[in-house]
Amino acid sequence: MEPAQPTLVRVPGDRDVAVQSYGDPAGEPVFFFHGWPSSRFQGALAHESACELGIHFLSVDRPGIGGSTLHEGRSLRDWPMLIEALADHFGARKFRVLGVSGGGPYVLASAWALPERVFAAAVVSGAPPLAERADVSTLMPIYRLLLAAYRRHPAFIRAVFRIGRGPATLRPPRWLWRVLLHAIPACDRRALDQPHVLDRAWAGYAGAWTGHPDGVFHDARIYAEPWGFDLSEIRVPVRLWHGREDRNFHYPLAEEVAARIPGCHARMIEGEGHYSLIMLRHREILLDLMSVPLAG
Repeated sequence: MEPAQPTLVRVPGDRDVAVQSYGDPAGEPVFFFHGWPSSRFQGALAHESACELGIHFLSVDRPGIGGSTLHEGRSLRDWPMLIEALADHFGARKFRVLGVSGGGPYVLASAWALPERVFAAAVVSGAPPLAERADVSTLMPIYRLLLAAYRRHPAFIRAVFRIGRGPATLRPPRWLWRVLLHAIPACDRRALDQPHVLDRAWAGYAGAWTGHPDGVFHDARIYAEPWGFDLSEIRVPVRLWHGREDRNFHYPLAEEVAARIPGCHARMIEGEGHYSLIMLRHREILLDLMSVPLAG
């Protein structure tokens, strides 16, 4: 699908946030938080399912990503206030939130800070807390490398991201893409080998690099810092989905997170990986999220 122009919402701090609408504009609001590096265009993966289920799927560019203004020095705890402003703009007194991979911490921050407005949350293939974690052996090698380098030389990583901004948006030729796919689990390879899925996933990834030159860096920086809240304080119903074949964040990390959230409904899915879970099972995930009844 060809995306329409995003809605630009002015939020506190005199900054703009780009929101892409998918699904049914008259449906129930679900705010979607993209992975890293990605952008609001990742929400297109669930467009047809959202239409079918009567969901207004509101996909948000984080600060500095795509069409959203950079907010240098932000923390994860700044996110709920931004989402509250977006909900006010779209007339959503209460709403659901869903995030994939790097969007997972933003879902949990929203659930923690806005229990009167977020009445259900879903995390798919979510990133775990990393700042206090000494053992990172269950992370994907590139994540381990970036985390170690950031802890020692953050300015160097920032420069690398700036230099790589242009080349990062160049889509590999088909033959090279097939070679790269062999580095990931077969379930993820099958999902990404479908042209329409790959096109939408790539649009999300490429869109991440079209914002501020330091946008992707500052988005990554959040994962290396403390989240600033206790998972045990979340009082919103949380659905947590994770593939047992996930090689980005091995599923025991997700089990640790789920164990810290009161009443968390966790599903560790056999035969699914980091990418295949959201790409091929988003309808099931959305249906489950919508099954949580509106209270209050």
